Amino acid sequence: MTSERQNRKRAGKSRSQRQLRVGELIRHALSDILQRDELHDPVLHNKVITISEAQVSPDLRHATIFFSALSCNMPELADIGRALNRRAAHFRGQLGQQIQTKFTPQLKFVADDSFENAQSIDKLLRSAPVSRDLDS
Repeated sequence: MTSERQNRKRAGKSRSQRQLRVGELIRHALSDILQRDELHDPVLHNKVITISEAQVSPDLRHATIFFSALSCNMPELADIGRALNRRAAHFRGQLGQQIQTKFTPQLKFVADDSFENAQSIDKLLRSAPVSRDLDS
């Protein structure tokens, strides 16, 4: 099997119940950490950061954390992502104290653009040409 086919197969495979459960544990714990932790990074200061999803690898050693921030555009989200990834080791240490798993996963923060995509689709559906086509 070629690596491209393996990647497609892996991407299409649904996550196990254990991955989903650990992902939710991580999401809740990181939300708590971000809410109460003193973030001494000027990029993160006074930002409301929401953890929307945590996807955990099958071996539970890696987690991709999807986040969004209120009233931030994509360049600002990219800066926040870099700042969060710089502090990933700190968050991992805090996470290890809060969740009881055999391994505390390596964290990778990625900006969640699904909200902006939904807004652009909504805006498109509300535009005059599309509304006219939908009404007829």
